[in-house]
Amino acid sequence: MDIDLALVWALLIAASVFLYVVLDGFDLGIGILFPTARSSTERDVMMNSIAPVWDGNETWLVLGGGGLYAVFPLAYAVLMPALYAPIMAMLFGLVFRGVVFEFRFKAPPERRWVWDISFFLGSLTAALAQGLALGAIVQGIEVEGRAYAGGWLDWLTPFSVMTAIAVVIGYALLGATWLIWKCEGPMQAHFRAKARLLGGLMLAMICIVSLWTPALDPQIAARWFAFPQILYTAPVPLMVLGLAVLLFNSLASTRDATPFLASLGLFLVTFAGLGISLYPNIVPPAISIWDAAAPDSSLLFLLVGAAVLIPMILAYSGYAYWVFRGKVRPDEGYH
Repeated sequence: MDIDLALVWALLIAASVFLYVVLDGFDLGIGILFPTARSSTERDVMMNSIAPVWDGNETWLVLGGGGLYAVFPLAYAVLMPALYAPIMAMLFGLVFRGVVFEFRFKAPPERRWVWDISFFLGSLTAALAQGLALGAIVQGIEVEGRAYAGGWLDWLTPFSVMTAIAVVIGYALLGATWLIWKCEGPMQAHFRAKARLLGGLMLAMICIVSLWTPALDPQIAARWFAFPQILYTAPVPLMVLGLAVLLFNSLASTRDATPFLASLGLFLVTFAGLGISLYPNIVPPAISIWDAAAPDSSLLFLLVGAAVLIPMILAYSGYAYWVFRGKVRPDEGYH
């Protein structure tokens, strides 16, 4: 049986992007929540909760971006000119965050506020940029022939601004639920309350995106609402509802890990919904997965390398999370 290598690679890149979103998403969410901390000690705990794993989380971004360049060169060539500004903003934000991780703990206490503000701004910038890029892709990229045909600011629209706000709220929810898992006492109670508010905002944004996206393209609307397609897509909103109930029930209880896992589930289901809306296009609305793919010989060669590399990334990431499992306390830290 012949294997559809382009589809296999599309699934691998989608998995890499999803792993980046949920793993780097919660540590970006920590930065977004930095101003809500009530003391310098709480901010130290917040950073120590992610310091051992944040750089490994971003490996998935490199894998997704590098894979897109190697495996779907046409998509890369179209998307990069369309999204130069938000992608550069994202990279600057991520680099700035890396600098903060190294220098914040070395700064004198009276000057640490500078790095605290920098951490918040770098995290917020990266999250907003990712949301703007996502919105620009979903609403469609103007293509003429095999090249980007739009303008410099086509990525900036009401829809992309809305998706940027949604991403910031979603990352903040992941950050808050991560802190519920990793902290205890008054700090945990503080972020449990924040997670309730963010959970409600997240559900509101999911509803807005879910109604706005089909309005962008009649084909997307038919995929979600026409019969019999609705029989296949109906489980997505039902799963969102079920996960929302699980999230709020766990926030009202004493369970520590469940809110974070429920938040991850919400991201997974909404990510699947995004895939349903866009498939089979990798650059909506004109370029499909197979149109953008490299030759099969290249796909197969790269797949052999990925079969070695991806298990290694999973292994060292899992090991890092295992070693640094458990609660983070103010008198303990990675630095």
